[in-house]
Amino acid sequence: MRYILLLTLLCLSGVLNAQSGKRPNIIIIVSDDHAFQAISAYGGNLMQTPGIDRLAREGAIFNHAYVTNSICGPSRAVILTGKYSHKNGFKDNRSRFDAGQDQFAKRLRSAGYQTAWIGKWHLKSKPEGFDFWQILPGQGDYYNPDFLTMDGKTVHKEGYVTNLITDDAEQWMSGRDTSRPFCLVIGHKATHRTWIPDTADLGLYDGRTFPLPANFYDDYEGRYAAAHQDMNIAHTMRLGYDLKMTPDTGFGRSGYIRLNPAQRAKFDAYYKPIAADLAARKLSGKELTEWKYQRYMKDYLATAASLDRNIARVLNYLDAHHLSENTMVIYLSDQGFYMGEHGWFDKRFMYEESFRTPMVARYPGVLKPGSVINGLVMNLDIAPTCLDAAGVAIPAAVQGRSFLPLLKQPDARWRKSLYYHYYERGEHSVIPHFGVRTERYKLIRFYNGADKWELFDLQQDPSEMKNLYGRKGYEKITAGLKKELVRLIKEYDDEDALKLVKQ
Repeated sequence: MRYILLLTLLCLSGVLNAQSGKRPNIIIIVSDDHAFQAISAYGGNLMQTPGIDRLAREGAIFNHAYVTNSICGPSRAVILTGKYSHKNGFKDNRSRFDAGQDQFAKRLRSAGYQTAWIGKWHLKSKPEGFDFWQILPGQGDYYNPDFLTMDGKTVHKEGYVTNLITDDAEQWMSGRDTSRPFCLVIGHKATHRTWIPDTADLGLYDGRTFPLPANFYDDYEGRYAAAHQDMNIAHTMRLGYDLKMTPDTGFGRSGYIRLNPAQRAKFDAYYKPIAADLAARKLSGKELTEWKYQRYMKDYLATAASLDRNIARVLNYLDAHHLSENTMVIYLSDQGFYMGEHGWFDKRFMYEESFRTPMVARYPGVLKPGSVINGLVMNLDIAPTCLDAAGVAIPAAVQGRSFLPLLKQPDARWRKSLYYHYYERGEHSVIPHFGVRTERYKLIRFYNGADKWELFDLQQDPSEMKNLYGRKGYEKITAGLKKELVRLIKEYDDEDALKLVKQ
């Protein structure tokens, strides 16, 4: 009885400290194109991810985290502003982010927080609202990358980008003003195309043969947009650029020539025998496609291994510097990614593999370790959640919601539906679309290239293979979803979508 009472008092003191005492430090780790299917905490068996799994074990895993627009730059703009793409002005990667607009980091800085963004930014403009920033130009490079600095310089660094970004994050935390709370965003390039692993991880998964997803040879029946994309492993994935069979030619040359002699020796020693074997086998058709899939998986997962290792490094740093107990850590990707489902790589579609993103969080004293959160959350919610945790007022213009209530009570009532809008036209030939997802159903409206609707029953068809739109017996469900879609479009003030949905 005495032990239980003591434990209760300790837990209560932790909650009181986090909620009404010292303001928490905040670390947000954002990766690029990291598939939840490749994270063992989500039950996947493709690889083990002990760093991310530790966060989930000591905090919570979000089983239904989603993005508003599945593409790199726009996702970061949403995280910064808590607003949909049509409100923050950054709809696709051709846009330029207006860094002068309101952002959660600016609000935290005004409230006394030290703020920093280190790593991939990918928004074209220079960051504002940060006491310190050091970013990759554009997509950045995996090896020996350049970084843009606050003083207008370009700094070249030798090494592997994921390690270097973590080095710089630790250095900034070590040099900060320890009398003030901080908010640090760590932006990783991994696991973005072309999935170049650290030399330490080359061949890490060569002993594995990965099973093809059940719908790898999807025929896209009844799904016009899926049939007209250009992001498939069979035809779009390049042997040289993506799979490093001729890395010194074409699009892949710029990355290859960045390798220093020691790196290049290891790179060539690994990939040249694979290229020679491929040439000797003279594969074609399905044999070549499935060979490409295996190479893709091995490179992608080896790249993800370094990402996970560096997430663990950050957690170990917090432990070593006695910061763990008062630091909220959130890990998420800027969107999901295809691991061969539908025969694809890349993202963009509102289908689950790209619409859904991995998200785990740890917040000692507030979030019970081992929590599982099934509420529908979005990257739109990161900004208001951080402000809420810091005790800073959430601006009325923010469209996301703080998910702190879910951290305190994982089964709390939450959203009943999600709204999505993808705009980019041309890249991978994915047709622009918007839609609504409820717990069971998804309704998608494609436009500007096709005037099509798709309806899926996610309970009966989780792989989204059977388009039910227009089928007898689904009239009432479709009408209800269209009504909910219009409600969300109005709530988020997406005027262009409202015109299209009423056609």
